Formats: sequence, structure tokens, C-alpha cells
Amino acid sequence: MTSKSSTIASTTVDGSQSRPRVSGGWSRSSPRPFRGAAVQPRLYALDGLRLLAALSVAAYHYGGRDGEIGKAWGASPSVQFPTAHSWLAYGWAGVQAFFVISGFVICASGWGRSVQSFMASRAARLFPAYWAAVILVAAVFALPGIAFARVSASEFLVNLTMLQMPLGADRVLGVCWTLWAEVRFYVLFALCVVLPGVTRRRVIWFCGGWTLASVLAGAAREPLLDTVLMPEYASLFIGGMGLYLVHRDRRDTAAWLIVVFSLLLSQYHTVEAMWHAPNPDFFSYRSQLGIVLAVTVGFVAVGAVALGLLDRVNWPWLTTAGALTYPFYLVHEHLGWPVVRALHQGLGIPSSVTLVLTVALMLTLARLLHHWVERPLGPLLRKSLGGRRG
Repeated sequence: MTSKSSTIASTTVDGSQSRPRVSGGWSRSSPRPFRGAAVQPRLYALDGLRLLAALSVAAYHYGGRDGEIGKAWGASPSVQFPTAHSWLAYGWAGVQAFFVISGFVICASGWGRSVQSFMASRAARLFPAYWAAVILVAAVFALPGIAFARVSASEFLVNLTMLQMPLGADRVLGVCWTLWAEVRFYVLFALCVVLPGVTRRRVIWFCGGWTLASVLAGAAREPLLDTVLMPEYASLFIGGMGLYLVHRDRRDTAAWLIVVFSLLLSQYHTVEAMWHAPNPDFFSYRSQLGIVLAVTVGFVAVGAVALGLLDRVNWPWLTTAGALTYPFYLVHEHLGWPVVRALHQGLGIPSSVTLVLTVALMLTLARLLHHWVERPLGPLLRKSLGGRRG
């Protein structure tokens, strides 16, 4: 697949797709053109990375943590996977990778667009599958015999707005906290970069300003600043934007500094959030080194794409894999619980086989949601909001 006939892959957690542009020739070491209609090659490897990140999160939800999933298995996942559970506990790092990928792709997709077009595209990508997932999970949990947490009618309705997190309402989807982080990133990027017009200089100033502001917000411990500036996640999005600038020009020293500083801050925030001293009463123990390596792997993987090291990974089926990631991510956790219980406790299927079958069923459901919900409703919503296709 040559760069002249391809388009950039869609690679955020929400399954967004960048606007195609006509490509021109460029060298790996020279800045890539972004004037008018000119475009980048499609990055199939990012679709693959998105799916791997989603599978990593699913492994964590099914076997790397305790809680509701223990009811589904009939015992703690540490019993079901006595050795693997300690490794599956690192699967949360898929979310960190998602945020880095999101920074990369959102920075790319904002070039040359109006705020209306940019936000219409984001809404069209986020909401159709999200609404379907919220309705489906709430309906399944309302069925007799489904002994998992339910929400009130009022909380269900407010979940449809995707604003349940700041309101403090119970969540229908456990993973929606990541979407709330994504939405805040989109708004910040739209107001600070897209509105005045995306340029390399403006992206660099935005990355630097947000980095400093997020660190100060963390020190101030002011709830409103924390909500707006997201000190615990900002460096992941910023690192992704820095990697996109590296993708444009690998000689960009400022971009490399953004990436390095973002990685250093990201590992610190993640260790602070995920590490605890060895304690037999905890479900699992993650070493500080293991956490640092898990975060670093996400940066390195996206960096390999940015530098063109994975350009030969251009298998067409990766486009389908990328398209399934968002609906799979939305439904896999909560709908996986009754499936695990039915397969393992109901039919007596071994734990490892149940895990594989549950993932396969969730991917099948994701394909149905993509085909019957996202494909027809996404373009319709984008058009009605006044955004051009992309």
C-alpha cells in the first residue's frame, strides 16, 4: 500500500476516523505537508494497536481484578487464574495506550478543520455506539436473574448525556470514565488549537501550556482545576500529540522533548495511582518497575508507528479490527459478566476457554453494533450537526 493512495487510520478509543486528504510525496526525515488537501498515509498499525489495547483492558476486567467479576466466576479471578491473574492485573495499561493514541489522532484530525466540523465529527463517533451500549446494558441488567448492579431510571437517562461523571450519578458503563476524559481533551483541543487554527507552533504551545497548567493544578488540589486540566491523564494525551509532530518531522526537537517529558510525567502519575506496597490482602501486587514498563510500552508502540517502523503492517483486516474496538470497549465489561457466569457456572466450561469465548462473543456483538448502529447513524448525526464527512 503506497502513501499516495491511502488515508490515515482512525485510532482513538471512540473509533474516530480522520478526514482523508490527497497525499503527496515526502521523505521520512522531512516535515510532512498539511496544506489544503494534502494527506498522510493510512496507519493500519494504529488500528491494530487499538484492538490490542482493548483486549488488554478486557483481560484486566475479566481476570486481573476482583469485584463484580468474582460473582460471575463464582470465585475470585485469582482462583480462576492462579498464575495469570498477576499478569492480567497490568491490563489496565491499555487505557494509557488509548489516551496516547487519542492524542496522536485527534491532533492529526484537527488540521484544516473548523470547530463545528471537528466537534460534529467527535459527537458522531462517540454517541451512536455509546447510546446503544447504555440501552443494551441497562436492558440486560433489568432482566430477572441478572444479579449485577442496576441504576435508577433517572440515572439511566442522565447516562445518555455522557455527563454522569461530573454529576456524580451511578454509571451504566464502567468504562465511561475514560470517555469523560476524552471529551474534556476534545474540548480543550478544540478551544485552544482548532478554533484559532491548527499549526505546529500552536500545538507545541498548547502541549507546553497544558503540561505546566496540569502540574500546577495537581499541586493546588483544586477540584475544578483537576476536572478541567486532568493532571493524572494530561501527559498521556500530550505525549500522543508530541508523537504526531514527530510523525510529521522526526527532526523536530521540540516534539521529542514533549514526548520525553510526557512519558516521564505519565509513569509518575500512573505509579502514584496504581502502586501499593506488597500486601497479601490486595488482589494483586504490581511492582513499580512493572508499571513504568507498562506505560512505556504504550509510548514506544505509538512511537514505532510515528517513525514509520510499522508501515509494513498494512493488512486490510486491521481496518475492521479498528472499527470494532470502540463498541467492544463499551460492552465487554458489563455484558461479559453474565456471559462468564452462564458459560463457567452454568455450563461448567473451564476458565481459560470461558475467557476466550466471552471475548469472541463480545467482538461479535461489537461487529453488530458497528454495522447496525455506527455505520448508519454516525454519518447522519455528523451531517445534522453540520460537520463534513471525516
